[in-house]
This record gives sequence, C-alpha cells and structure tokens, in this order.
Amino acid sequence: MLDHDTRQTLEPAGMGSDDEGWLTSYLDVLTLLITLFVLLLALTPAGSGEAAKDQITPGGAVPTSPLAQRSTGIMPRHDGIQPQFSGLSIPGVSVDQGREGVTLRIDDSLLFASGQAQLTSQGRGVIGSLVEVLESFEGQISIEGHTDNIPISTARFPSNWELSAARAIAVLRHLEGEGMDVNRMRAVGYADTQPMQDNAMSEGRAANRRVELLLRQVLGS
Repeated sequence: MLDHDTRQTLEPAGMGSDDEGWLTSYLDVLTLLITLFVLLLALTPAGSGEAAKDQITPGGAVPTSPLAQRSTGIMPRHDGIQPQFSGLSIPGVSVDQGREGVTLRIDDSLLFASGQAQLTSQGRGVIGSLVEVLESFEGQISIEGHTDNIPISTARFPSNWELSAARAIAVLRHLEGEGMDVNRMRAVGYADTQPMQDNAMSEGRAANRRVELLLRQVLGS
C-alpha cells in the first residue's frame, strides 16, 4: 500500500482534478477560428463564383441593370414613348414621356412675338405639322401655356396668367381650325408657376417660355 505522500509524488504534474486550464485554451482557439471563417465569408463578393457567371450574356457582356442605367444620367430621348411620337423630329419641339402621358414641348419663340398671343406664320406652320401625329393619338390633349417671371401689364394682358392662357387658347383654336376635335382638347394657363429652369438667367427664362401639349391616354381606348 502506498501512503498518501507517495501517491502525490507519483501523480504527473498538472493532473489534478481542479486543473482544467487546457480546456479553456482550446475553446479560445476554436472561437478565433470560427470568427476568422465568418470574416472570410463576409469579405467574399456577393456576385463571385457561379452566380456571376450566370449573369454573363452569350456575347460576353454583363447586362446592366435599370438602376445602373439611371445612375448615368443619360436616357434615350424617346425611350418608352409611344410609336407615333418616336420618329417626330421638328426643330424647337421636344418629346418627353412622363407619369401623366406624352408631352410635346414647343419653344414660344417659334409661335409668338414677344408679349403677344397671336400665332405667327411660322407658329401656324409648326402647329400644322403636328396635326397628323395628334390625330393618330386617341386620348385627351391638354394645351398648356407657360411664361417666365418677368411681369407684364398691358390692356389685354394684365399679368402672365392672361398671357399664358391666351397663348394656349390660340394653339387650341388653330388645331380646331385644322380639323381637330375640340371636345378632346382643353387650354390651360400656368403663368410662371411651373418653371423648368432658373429664371435668374436669360437662358432659363427662355426655356420657361413655352407651350406644352400634354397627351393623356384615355382608359379603355
């Protein structure tokens, strides 16, 4: 029989029942490894591997998402516009697609003399050139007059409200004379309340003086 002192001498160092430090060290190493794997996964690009290969077209080009296209700030002039307007090309007339419909925007310098609401011969020609394409459109046409912020005060036009409305009416009357159905047209004057550019500059004021034809599609037509 070994006495108590002899057994203590024969037991290897560190084998006591209360000494479990090696287990704590092992858990620390395991935790560090798991943390490393998580970091590696987080740093891996989301589009790498097979998922990225699936996005490549047969021609080798990677397709651009609509969001990426919008971020360039460059959009086709007639993108999304109805076919009858996509080929329209008249100097001074631009075509835009908006939430409400298609807008034909005409510089007022093509239509009227300064401070006047009577169509010039050039203006009648511009409006006449739009009749065919307008007749091919089935919907409502809102003719909208816009001015800059320079005040006007004459016997006929006490303010820009009267001037913008009179110009819109002049365009409507000419379209009516060209055979357009007046029942699907209306004239609106906005004065200077809807500027496109800053009125502080002459270029901005020129852009704000305009007549717009807003074409709205009628539901069910």
